[in-house]
Amino acid sequence: MKIISKILLIIILFIFISVTYLSTIGLETDRFNDQIENRIKKIDKNIQLELKKIKLVLEPFKLKLNVKTIGSKLKNQNGTIEIESLNAQISLKTLIEKKFSVENLDVSTRSLEIKNLISFIRSFQNIPELFFLEKIIKKGYLIADIKLEFDSFGKIKDNYIINGFIKDTELKILKKYHFKKTNLIFDYKKNNFDLSDIATELNNLNFFSDNMSIKKNKKNFFVKGTINHKMINFNKKNLDIFVKPFLPDFEIEKLLFSSKNNFSFNLNQGLKFENFKVSSDISIDKLIFINNFNFKKFFPKIKKTISLSENKLSLLFKKNDFSINGKGKIFFQNKIDSVNYNLKKKNKVLNFETLFKINNNPLKINLLNYEKNENSNLDIILKGSKDKDNKILISSFDLKENENKIEIKDLTFNKNLEIVELKHVYLDYIDKESQKNLIELNKKNDEYYLVGSLFNANNLIDILLSNDDNRPNTFNINSKMNINVDKILLDNEYYLTNFSGEIFFKDKKIFKSKLVGDFPSNKKLKFTVNTNDNNKITTLFVDEAVPIVRQYKFIKGFDEGSLDFYSTKNSNESVSKLRIYNFKLKELPVLTKILTLASLQGIADILSGEGIRFDEFEMNFK
Repeated sequence: MKIISKILLIIILFIFISVTYLSTIGLETDRFNDQIENRIKKIDKNIQLELKKIKLVLEPFKLKLNVKTIGSKLKNQNGTIEIESLNAQISLKTLIEKKFSVENLDVSTRSLEIKNLISFIRSFQNIPELFFLEKIIKKGYLIADIKLEFDSFGKIKDNYIINGFIKDTELKILKKYHFKKTNLIFDYKKNNFDLSDIATELNNLNFFSDNMSIKKNKKNFFVKGTINHKMINFNKKNLDIFVKPFLPDFEIEKLLFSSKNNFSFNLNQGLKFENFKVSSDISIDKLIFINNFNFKKFFPKIKKTISLSENKLSLLFKKNDFSINGKGKIFFQNKIDSVNYNLKKKNKVLNFETLFKINNNPLKINLLNYEKNENSNLDIILKGSKDKDNKILISSFDLKENENKIEIKDLTFNKNLEIVELKHVYLDYIDKESQKNLIELNKKNDEYYLVGSLFNANNLIDILLSNDDNRPNTFNINSKMNINVDKILLDNEYYLTNFSGEIFFKDKKIFKSKLVGDFPSNKKLKFTVNTNDNNKITTLFVDEAVPIVRQYKFIKGFDEGSLDFYSTKNSNESVSKLRIYNFKLKELPVLTKILTLASLQGIADILSGEGIRFDEFEMNFK
């Protein structure tokens, strides 16, 4: 009995020592080389595995053997992959049953050329992802750890994992995007490719990214991630590639900026981008673009280029929709101004909101005889939208300079930039002739009402007398305007009170009108327009002709007199007659001076300095 106990003890001790030895130190052998090589051939018969002696380490509690070797090589017709280490896990049960089975295989590579590795893998795993990578990668190096699991039939399961890092890689995508000096960490699983710690040079511009992922979705790839960069200067080529597709109407000369971006898109098998989305925080140090805006009449010192600086903006872009929020400095006249802007485009409708601060720069609105004090500060708040048919709605326009205020509500332009709707205008300002203007226009029940206490109408007579139907006309509203203004200034000397009446607009023309006003001393102004079929009759009678005649700068020294104007227009032919009664001319043209020799009274008038008096002047023209 003692002998049996000793034998059992020796056996147990031997087993314990053997298990301990195999579990800690292991055993080197080449006994399993053929089996492992055959297992690799089951993956692909053209793959050859060159193994050195392997080391066996026992995992007694899992009943498995860990197999490890270093310095191995994988070979096929496309090249050789040098392996730093190879670890496999063999079931003791299958070993006892003489059914050699590798459950897991871990491979760590040496530094490999990426194109060679992709070509090698495609020889037995020809998936679209690898085809895409082989097409775009031009050079680069990779070190990877590969984890494989095998089923009971020796086939690789689809839960494989490949991770590692890439160094000094070059890629070209769509012939426009050239990546160089690319370094990153990667983690590849089935249908999922994650990248991190990315640094690259794209078209000679330095970018970096914390993360990026590529997922296979049916026949497409879904790509998302972040990409950031410090201050970079775009050249003309990069402007055309990165900026022109988003801002096709801007001719940008210079762009210096930094940004942080989150993006996503789908990439189909034809390597075309779809469903592109981007969210960006952008800091613009300098943006210069060509000034293609016809704003000279508003900004008299406007330059050929517009420059933005120190602008901070947020950008959201999704398919054809986008939103931009920003603020910063703008330079397009002699001094720097500031601007806040909010643009949002959705379903082909562009909404915009802008706060424009003009500091120590000029601004003119000639129609209103308004001119900003160049040394003052002025704010303009503009809100509106532009629809898919290019119709523009200015929902509100607010101008404020000290006590000067100009407000416009619901102003609508059609695609030809003609005014087709206007609901409210409020004017309270001092014009460039130091005259107070206080007037308001409102729309009620399809009619307009122009009311106010004071308006300087230097240009009003020019507009009313003009019979040039070929001139540009931006007012395209068919409606009636009722007018009642307490005082209308015609110039610095003459004015009208109780100016009232109505104007009917049709087809961008005055169709019918009757306006009256009072001069001091019971003198009158009366203006009428009547249209019947194709015949249009325009009349103007003014007891005080001076403010009307003075509009024509070539007439000098005109004084006193009354004016009677009559015009008819039938189709495209107009006939007009102008009569001026009981007036004087102090500065006479040569012909007029010769005519005065026929009158002793005319000579006396010239010598007295009062000018020559005329009873009546008539001019007919057509």
